[in-house]
Amino acid sequence: MADTQKTCAQLNKAVLCISGLAGTGKSTLAKKLAQKYTLRYYSGGDALKDLAKQEGYDISLQGWWESPDGLKFLKDRASDPKFDRAVDEQLLEYAKQGNVLLDSWTMPWLLKGGFKIWLEASIEQRAARVAERDCMPFAEARKMLEEKESRTKAIYKRLYDFDLGADLTPFDFVLDTDNLTADQVFKVLCHVVDNVALSVSNV
Repeated sequence: MADTQKTCAQLNKAVLCISGLAGTGKSTLAKKLAQKYTLRYYSGGDALKDLAKQEGYDISLQGWWESPDGLKFLKDRASDPKFDRAVDEQLLEYAKQGNVLLDSWTMPWLLKGGFKIWLEASIEQRAARVAERDCMPFAEARKMLEEKESRTKAIYKRLYDFDLGADLTPFDFVLDTDNLTADQVFKVLCHVVDNVALSVSNV
């Protein structure tokens, strides 16, 4: 009974953050973890897409971020930091409340405390996954990923002065997913959450 109460208390204040470049399975895994541990799930990418919708973009397309419209919205973000700043401020507020899992590229650098996980994968593997997901040729998927990531990295470097995908110092756990199935990655992350993440002091 005491152990159960302790676990519930840990979850009530838990702040988990999962990050990784497109094609690592980050969002799918984050949602599964949030469901398993009854954590509120918030996605920085989804919040940015909602802002894009308010600007008149049609975000219904599968793989929207890698589409011409998604890349155009990246240009909007590069010219006006209000989009990213609004989303990041909201995610930080969610983190203060606890019992949350944040799916975000920026929170690992902006958030104090919490447990931060980075999912790593090669550009070849990620492009192959995106190509399959969005039913496009591999070469096209890779080109779009590289363009999207180059622009996104420039935005975060200018706004917050960190190197997305290169600087992994904020992370408590880094997992290379290249040779793992989605189920295997999920099992590893559950083990990490059960045995490490819930014992870490959070915000």
